[in-house]
Amino acid sequence: MSTLYTFSASTLGGETVGLDRYRDKVLLIVNTASECGFTPQYTGLQQLHERYAERGFEVLGFPCNQFGKQEPGDATQIGSFCAQRFGVTFPMFEKIDVKGPDAHPLFRYLTGEARGLLGTKVIKWNFTKFLVDRQGSVVKRYAPKTKPEAIVGDIEALL
Repeated sequence: MSTLYTFSASTLGGETVGLDRYRDKVLLIVNTASECGFTPQYTGLQQLHERYAERGFEVLGFPCNQFGKQEPGDATQIGSFCAQRFGVTFPMFEKIDVKGPDAHPLFRYLTGEARGLLGTKVIKWNFTKFLVDRQGSVVKRYAPKTKPEAIVGDIEALL
């Protein structure tokens, strides 16, 4: 049986990271894009990361170019954009697919554990968010329009 901790992903710098590195942490896993109407959510995600990091919380960003081709850059461009424009310091991973036959196994797992509106598995747009508890269980899925600050109560309940 798969758990969140059985997956790995590559960072923007090319390092393969086992998600077991985040064991015992509360996680917010987000598929991101640099040219999306929801891109300003990077500010709120960074604020959550800074506010709760000392209590064992991390945001993990996964760029994706499947929705309106809104993440066209390479790893260097994505990293520079996130750092310079939004001051992102939380872990960012390589650009991946989050739906379809080439979907990253992590996102196949997440969508199976927490379905969207009307029970759908598919991710419909950038900035879909998954909240994961300290045991690696997916607690809740949030729509792209859900702003990071709206998730504070759920995060605090898990910390």
